[in-house]
Amino acid sequence: MDSKAMNRQTWKQKLSSYKKHPGSAVLMLLVILSAVITVSVLIFLLAYILINGIPNLSLDLFAWKFTEDNQSMMPAIINTITMTALVLLIAVPIGVFSAVYLVEYAKRGNKLVKIVRMTTETLSGIPSIVYGLFGYLMFTVSFQWGYSILGGAITLAIMVLPVIMRTTEEALKAVPDLYREGSFGLGAGRLRTVFRVVLPPAVPGILSGIILAIGRVTGETAALIFTAGTIAGVPDSLMDSGRTLAIHMYALLNEGLHMDKAYATAVILLVMVVGINALSGFVGKKLQK
Repeated sequence: MDSKAMNRQTWKQKLSSYKKHPGSAVLMLLVILSAVITVSVLIFLLAYILINGIPNLSLDLFAWKFTEDNQSMMPAIINTITMTALVLLIAVPIGVFSAVYLVEYAKRGNKLVKIVRMTTETLSGIPSIVYGLFGYLMFTVSFQWGYSILGGAITLAIMVLPVIMRTTEEALKAVPDLYREGSFGLGAGRLRTVFRVVLPPAVPGILSGIILAIGRVTGETAALIFTAGTIAGVPDSLMDSGRTLAIHMYALLNEGLHMDKAYATAVILLVMVVGINALSGFVGKKLQK
């Protein structure tokens, strides 16, 4: 039987099953409709940004220094890369090692573990403006750092930490216990089992949480306005203020005088997010091998 005949037979079986169970057909149509709407909205947003932004790209937007004439985004690009690197440097080790402790070392059914999980799930749903106010009161006012890149990075690290913890925890839970038992049976210790047997299969799940964190960091504005500030320039140190690409775009849109350059900034921000995610996926595949 060739492939076309098999496909016809499969479709006939599906149609007969849908006739017997009309609810299944309705659910299938709803799923297909939801997928079409989601993809259509995504395509529309991408097309809208690219159509309005690409024609407005120019070399002046990539000048090293920001001026009122060029509205350069280069300082914002550098600040975005710096901010993302700092946040990942702070949040990833803490989030991954915390999840490793909760899954591999803590006793199952421990009440403290349940409290930690409930707390992280609660923190994941808190609006970013609340984190911004916390960072402002803690780092800007109490620590007297002023508006600084470091204060913004720590605030964003606290904000994305629950996401990294929960995704890492679920990735570790998905690793079968047979892997652990086999490693222990061969005489390996718990630490060696965790790093050589458990973590490698969990890398894709861990990376998914890191990619979500990167997307939230690069697109965040509310938390950074209160902590990192909005100065358009490359800071001399981590204790100086600086704006990211998202804040740069917000400032241009808020002024209403440089809408064309705001669209161009949106294109670069989109390219940066896609590029960082692709780089994370490439690194993840290398680590998994």
